[in-house]
Amino acid sequence: MSKLVFKATSDLKTAIQNAFREAMRCGELQKAEIPEFSIEVPADHAHGDWATNAAMVSARTFHSAPRKIAETLTKHLVLEGTYFDRFEIAGPGFLNFFLSRRFYGDILKDILSSGADYGRSDYGQKKKIMVEFVSANPTGPMHMGNARGGALGDCLAAVLDMAGYDVWREFYVNDAGNQIEKFGGSLEARYLQIYKGEDAVEFPEDGYHGDDIKERAAEFAKEFGDRYVNEDSAVRQKALVDFALPKNIQKMKDDLKKYRIEYDEWFLESRLHNDGELDECIQILKDKGLTYEKDGALWYKATSFGAEKDEVLVRQNGNPTYFAADIAYHRNKFRRGFDTCIDVWGADHHGHVARMKGAMNAIGLDGDKLDVVLIQLVRLVKAGEVVRMSKRTGKAIQLADLLDEVPVDAARFLFNMREANSQMDFDLDLAVQEDAQNPVYYVQYAHARICSILKALAAEGIAPRACTDEELALLTQPEEIELIRHLSSFTGEIITAAKDYDPARITRYVITLATLFHKFYNACRVKGEDEHLTAARLALCEATSTVICNVLSMFKISAPETM
Repeated sequence: MSKLVFKATSDLKTAIQNAFREAMRCGELQKAEIPEFSIEVPADHAHGDWATNAAMVSARTFHSAPRKIAETLTKHLVLEGTYFDRFEIAGPGFLNFFLSRRFYGDILKDILSSGADYGRSDYGQKKKIMVEFVSANPTGPMHMGNARGGALGDCLAAVLDMAGYDVWREFYVNDAGNQIEKFGGSLEARYLQIYKGEDAVEFPEDGYHGDDIKERAAEFAKEFGDRYVNEDSAVRQKALVDFALPKNIQKMKDDLKKYRIEYDEWFLESRLHNDGELDECIQILKDKGLTYEKDGALWYKATSFGAEKDEVLVRQNGNPTYFAADIAYHRNKFRRGFDTCIDVWGADHHGHVARMKGAMNAIGLDGDKLDVVLIQLVRLVKAGEVVRMSKRTGKAIQLADLLDEVPVDAARFLFNMREANSQMDFDLDLAVQEDAQNPVYYVQYAHARICSILKALAAEGIAPRACTDEELALLTQPEEIELIRHLSSFTGEIITAAKDYDPARITRYVITLATLFHKFYNACRVKGEDEHLTAARLALCEATSTVICNVLSMFKISAPETM
């Protein structure tokens, strides 16, 4: 919460505790330890701006009805020096409090003085937190799940940063192991087919069948010709992988950069193999007696740590499994000093969560410090119909295709509108609409409208200026109060979004903010006959613009001044 909201809450809590103590001193309540109580914002502000259940939770302690306790407390409640000017008892004993005009004025002053830092807090206390997201297999192009995961992962990292954490973004590149062997075998078959014909070269049954494999093989053939046709298979596959894999990884980097996602590190799985960390990790599990051999493979006793079944660590052919590498990678993360590691995975990895947390405990780390955000499927919809193929290429739609069709602003905003654990439809028509139906356009228009107001008034010689407390106290219309109240909650919303790993909460927040601004604009003339009220309303416009801008810039979405 912002420092003003924190102060208001803290002062109110102290006032309520003092009322309890005074009631006990006067003998109106028996002497006892004051129970913990909450102070919350009611859904309906007709019931007060803030409310407490202090009397309700005290009934057992003081052997009295909540309503009677509330009546006793009100005799001793002193609100002087707080941001509240009155209170009332509601229902069976809730205490509702009403904010003074000073609070609303101070909120606007805080926003305008903080500027781009408004919303930022030290809640996270600079704890190191890694967000690993997308981490798509480099053997093929990125798909729609990666588009949603990219937006949610990057926006989650931004929210955590705003909440005061020291955030690190990472992409894990699976450039080793079984999938790379499959990649090499697939490339080899397509390369040989160019020279020997498709019927003469059998394609691996478990190979990658995408057109991208054919394209990479053709590029290789164009550069090296038939030089590798008669080479040893191992040499040929290595040459093909060494040629194609960097191109695929660079394509991922380019697509994600276009999507405005940049990482602190692209971590290569091959490092774990080459540095001996993978072998070291397997040895730790062996030394702890947590492995056994069966059918020529090395198994890990995953069931000892809450998993439903044991897992293979090393296959019969001597190759470590993806799971073994994943354990080593997560061990590497924690050894780098991160307090918490967040993985953003597809919902199909649900069963992998308990296994990985258990594996962290098995190797002597704390599995509770690994958090996993699971992302549900996304469907592309156009004209009410599900779309699976790109009209341009005739193939399954990739992230790159989407960014060719849809503005990046719209993609990032719309993919971040719903919680990760909910399925969503991405409406291609809506994403390109330039009207209020399109949520990102609606929010950007609110910002542009404010810029237009400021520009028009500047042409008349009227510019925003610092307002006195008396001027800000003129903002008394319901639409003004509702708008300021929403602005005041921004820092708290950021903290809640960080706690819940739910950046979509902030997207919804800014949509509501745009709605409240439009409501205010339609109800209240910014330029009126009273110069002092005009100045106050200009301050409110500026503060609203600041918060909209802070949300959009945090999520790497543009905030246009004209539309």
